[in-house]
Amino acid sequence: MKYQRCATVLLLAFCAVIAVQAQSGRRQVKPPPSAPVPTPTPEATPEPKKQTKESDLAFSVGADRNTTYGQLPFSYYDAVVQGCASRLRAGSSASVDVSDRDLSRGEAIKKAKAETKAYTVWLNLTLDSMARSYDDLVLEYTVYAPQTAKTVTSGRAYLRGRRAGPIVVDPTGRGSGGLYREELLKRTGEEAGDRILKALHLDVQVPSQLITPRKSFQSRRDTSDR
Repeated sequence: MKYQRCATVLLLAFCAVIAVQAQSGRRQVKPPPSAPVPTPTPEATPEPKKQTKESDLAFSVGADRNTTYGQLPFSYYDAVVQGCASRLRAGSSASVDVSDRDLSRGEAIKKAKAETKAYTVWLNLTLDSMARSYDDLVLEYTVYAPQTAKTVTSGRAYLRGRRAGPIVVDPTGRGSGGLYREELLKRTGEEAGDRILKALHLDVQVPSQLITPRKSFQSRRDTSDR
């Protein structure tokens, strides 16, 4: 009987061991947690360098209206200022400001030093040394750089036609009336504007429709002479 009891106890113990091993076999071993994936840091985009564009340019155009030849009609000064400004606008994308007030050379220099980006264009009407009438008027122009007021370019444009060196090309001929002279002064201002653009390397081909036709000069001269 004792052997029987011992055998029964051993059998029960063996079954318990088997059951425990079977139960532990069903348990799933959890895998170790995976390492976090690092989030890529976006590279900083370099800021583009600021470049000076033609559209950043500006001109301020004025004329000395109280010179030695102070008896000139103000319309003459208006003609050269408007002619120069119109060509600066047509030949570049620069903004152009026009002054209808008197602008002496000293005031032009002072104005240029106060400017941050605008070139100051100073115009002055004078008479040629061999002048016989207002048909011999000469347009002097000087361009001052902003802040420094240094002279960027300067020169002369002649009322009696365009000059190539000492030779006069396309002379106007005999004396003319006021309206016709104003048209010539406007064209002289346009010539000064062309030279300024070339000096600043901004010159472009101006569309033909923006150039004042010469026929209008002739027709106005005929009208003013009557």
